[in-house]
Amino acid sequence: QVQLQESGGGSVQAGGSLRLSCAASGYTDNTYSMGWFRQAPGQEREGVAGIENTGRTKYADSVKGRFTISQDTAKNTLYLQMNSLTPEDTAMYYCATVPYIRGALLPEKLYTYWGQGTQVTVSS
Repeated sequence: QVQLQESGGGSVQAGGSLRLSCAASGYTDNTYSMGWFRQAPGQEREGVAGIENTGRTKYADSVKGRFTISQDTAKNTLYLQMNSLTPEDTAMYYCATVPYIRGALLPEKLYTYWGQGTQVTVSS
């Protein structure tokens, strides 16, 4: 079992920045792929960014150049640095992971462990 806990969400004005964190605990030795997803009200959850334990990353087109995913393996923590935020980035953000499967940003259905989410609200 793996437990994920997000933090770092909040309310910012457009153009601002936030850094989300996702602390992983439990049996994390075989979690090769981690990702960030978001879900806005009335919309489906979408993949934002993902990272493989090799360091390979992948981003949704909507966040390329603005968001950066990283991880500190010693701390078992995943990060999402979000810059130049816009109101369209307003959503609940979730981190996710899956054991034994490699890939930088996998289809949502493949992730087996999810955090509770952290809310990001961007005002214009």
